[in-house]
Amino acid sequence: MLPRPHKLTSSADFKAAMKEGVRAGSRTLMVHVRTRPDVAVEGGPRFGLVVSKQVGNAVTRHAVSRKLRNVVLQRGVAATLPRNVDCVIRALPPAAGATSDELARDLRKALGKAQGTR
Repeated sequence: MLPRPHKLTSSADFKAAMKEGVRAGSRTLMVHVRTRPDVAVEGGPRFGLVVSKQVGNAVTRHAVSRKLRNVVLQRGVAATLPRNVDCVIRALPPAAGATSDELARDLRKALGKAQGTR
């Protein structure tokens, strides 16, 4: 589980990030990145995960979610974003067969596109 300071908790936050944020994708992931107007939130950037039934059955979806949480926190992706950013990561069907390394590479690629640094 993501620590509370790094977690999108309300559906309104998810909707705002997906509607107002910049969208970019890769082979396995689609990211929606939105800069919040408030900077008073404690902690770092906030992340939300969307892993739908298109990805696979419950076991597969949970495995993809665990890999994505690991990529975000343990591999330093959270440290590369400003503190006032909300990021929704939506897993695409190819994510079911992807390794953690592939997901990490695709996430960095998609975030780079979304931030304009490619």
